[in-house]
Amino acid sequence: MTNLLGEPPETKLPADPGAAELAEGTDARNVAALHPDSIDAWITLAEAALADGLDLEGYAFARTGYHRSLDLLRRNGWKGHGPVPWSHEPNRGFLRSLAALGEASARLGDEAEAHRCREFLHESSPEAYAALVG
Repeated sequence: MTNLLGEPPETKLPADPGAAELAEGTDARNVAALHPDSIDAWITLAEAALADGLDLEGYAFARTGYHRSLDLLRRNGWKGHGPVPWSHEPNRGFLRSLAALGEASARLGDEAEAHRCREFLHESSPEAYAALVG
């Protein structure tokens, strides 16, 4: 079946407010404290916690990044679905948050949420899914 209304336009997020500080080597905890709206800071914290086996902390950081991302997506025209391209660098924080939330959920035994996160990631950006999940 063909969608006669077409697909929604791609959503492209603005530059992350903490990206420059993170690139300069500022600790992600400090960046998150200074810029609580920095998705890049939250996902950096989530990925580090998961890499250290701190699954609960990774889940909390990933969920924070994910919810901050949803707010930002909506403010930038996203209507709850549609492409969020991996090729647009500022979108990567959201996409990484979604992948990390799925991973943390799986580690905590919440397979239903892990599945939802993976599906949402794939629907948002098949490229991100391939890069982050495989």
